[in-house]
This record gives sequence, C-alpha cells and structure tokens, in this order.
Amino acid sequence: MTQGRSTHSSDSARFAAGPHAVVTRRGAERAERGHPWIYKSDVSEIRAAPGDVVDVISPRGHKIGQALFSDRSEITLRLIERGERSFDQQTLDERLDAAIAYRESLAIDANAYRLVHAEADRLPSLVVDRYDDVLVVQALSQGMDRLLPQVARWLENRFGPRGILIRHDARARLLEGLGQSVEVLRGEVPETVVVRDRDVAYEVDPRRGQKTGAFLDQRENRWAAAEAARGRLLDCFSYDGGFALRMARRVSEAVALDLSDDAVARITRNATRNGLDNVRAERSKAFDFLRAAERAGERFDTIVLDPPAFAKNRASLPRALAGYKEINLRALKMLTRGGTLVSCSCSYHVGEELLLDVVRAAAHDAGATVSVIEKRGQSRDHPVLLDVPETHYLKCLILRTL
Repeated sequence: MTQGRSTHSSDSARFAAGPHAVVTRRGAERAERGHPWIYKSDVSEIRAAPGDVVDVISPRGHKIGQALFSDRSEITLRLIERGERSFDQQTLDERLDAAIAYRESLAIDANAYRLVHAEADRLPSLVVDRYDDVLVVQALSQGMDRLLPQVARWLENRFGPRGILIRHDARARLLEGLGQSVEVLRGEVPETVVVRDRDVAYEVDPRRGQKTGAFLDQRENRWAAAEAARGRLLDCFSYDGGFALRMARRVSEAVALDLSDDAVARITRNATRNGLDNVRAERSKAFDFLRAAERAGERFDTIVLDPPAFAKNRASLPRALAGYKEINLRALKMLTRGGTLVSCSCSYHVGEELLLDVVRAAAHDAGATVSVIEKRGQSRDHPVLLDVPETHYLKCLILRTL
C-alpha cells in the first residue's frame, strides 16, 4: 500500500514519479556527510510502499540517491545508492562480490567469520555469517527482507553451502514491524556445527546461539590477548570459552565463567575437543564471583572481562558505567603485578575514551598502576565505516599492571 505524507507542496514530488521520499534540509545534510541513515523526523514526504527502494530527494529537488524505505522504523530511510545510479540486481551482485573479495583478501585462518557486514559493505541491514559449510543470514529491515530471495540465490550460486539458515529472531525486526522466526531457507542445517579458528575447534549452535551462533567479532582480539596471557586465567562472561580456549596453552589454569548451564556444558565440550585439561567451566554470575573471589583474596595473572552490552541506550548509560567500573575494579584488585587485564565493551554508547575513563577510575580506586598494551576494535571482517560511528561498537583494551 502506497503511503502519502507531506508537510508542504514541493517541486520535489514532481521530480520523482516513482517511489520516492523528500527529506528535510537536515536529512539532506546528514546524507551528504556520508551517513546512510535518515530518520523519520527528517522525512517530509513519502510516496512508497513498505520495503520499496525509493529515490531520495532533497528539499530543492536534487536526487541524493536511493534508499530502503521502512514505514515502521525510526530509521525511515537507509541509503543504498548515491547519486543518479539506480540500485538493481547488478548493483546487489557487485556489492556481494566486493564483500566476499574483501574477506578473501584477509586470508582468515578460520572457517567461521562474517561475509557481509550490513552498512559497512554498503548493504544496509544485511548480515551473512559463515560457519564452515553453513551460512546464517539476517535481513533486519523491511527493504532488505524483500531483497532476501535475491540474496539467497546469489549465496547459493556462489558458495553451494550445505544449508542457509535465516536467523530472524533479532529484536531489530520487531522495530521494523517484521515477524520473528528461525528457519532453514536452503538445504540442511545441523543442530550444531563444529568450526575452526586457527588450531582451536569449537561448536556453534546456529539456531539458538548468541547473535548468529557465535561472537565472531572478537576473533582477532582473542588471539591478540592470548599473546599477553600467562599464569592463572579468569575468563568472565565466557559464553563458548572464546578467550579461555585461545589462552589455555599459555596459562597454567583457566577458569571460565558463564551463567548459562548450556554455555558451561559447551565450554567443557570445547575444552575436551581441543585436549585442554586445564580449562574449568563454572556456572556463576560474574559479578558475584568477582565479589566473592576478591573478598577471599584470590589472585589471577590474567583476567578477561567481555560482558554483554550493559548500555543498550543512552538512558541506561549511568547504570552501565557503574557496572563496568565494578567489574574492572574487582578484577584489578585480584590481578597480580605484571598481570594482564582484557576489558571489553560491545555497547555503542560506551565509546573508547569513556571505557578508558572507567578503567582509569577503577585503577585509581584499586591503587593500581596500569599501562595500555593495545586498544582494539572488532575483527577486520566486521569493518567500521568512517562516517558511521554506530558501526564502531566493540572496544577491547589489553592492559598490564605495573
């Protein structure tokens, strides 16, 4: 059903006869600065159906480009092409080709990684992850949902995968007025897939696992942090043992914590699969364990803090910062001199400088002198767009106590 909304008459409407959206001056300026999102408040006129690819027109009638239109999301327009060129099947194929060529250029020593990273591959709201011979796909907007059949055909022709799984259980789809489901689109998808990251093998649950099955964005950070690991390791919020498994051969003992019974069982299986008898998985809430261990006078030489997003929006930021400070403070109090702290945040609203401020305050309260070994972000298969700060969500600090 075509929608119509206009706040004023405009020559812009006559400029585009097909599906189009006229944006305000602020919306046009945002697009011209390179950001692909235009919010509902910056759209003055719409002639389109939900999920259409629309011409985006400035207040003066200039075509800015084309975008995926959503009639439900606050992000009403997601720019998918700029200038006069139209987005079509050829463009879609070119974007997918470019995304895969980039991953191939990275020579990733793993068979589980991200193939398409949405806006950063100029395919807004499309995520494609590889788990060996299984592909997991998410279409997180009305427009990309409509393009999904073309995307799936391209992936099938390019990779010939064992199966393609659609993970449409993300909350973002609710904001788009789309249904939630997890279903096999092509071929067959097993309950678990065993994948390889260098010399570490681990299992993934593509249907029920976090994100599309695993936290692929931490892959490179785990190996970088492993180089600094030694002695006794505590891996908090471990999930599938990501950091613990990579560090296990460098440490004397690895304690991996997670609140989920399934996660604890998975860590144990992964440790056995890799012949690691020094990894112990424990079901525990990280906050409680840190508090009790600090009071008991326990000491660790390496501590990893990789919590879920504490700040899902700006309103939750103060409470989130208090949480980040508490876990970093308790970790620093238990860390031996010369020990390594890996402190992460996947909250977009907690920028790198803010995370550094939190750790700095925690170090001061703990009476610790701390040096920064590395400041890192998400793995290179999850690239960051320079003009889109929202794509830089993962921060990883590798620190050393003096």
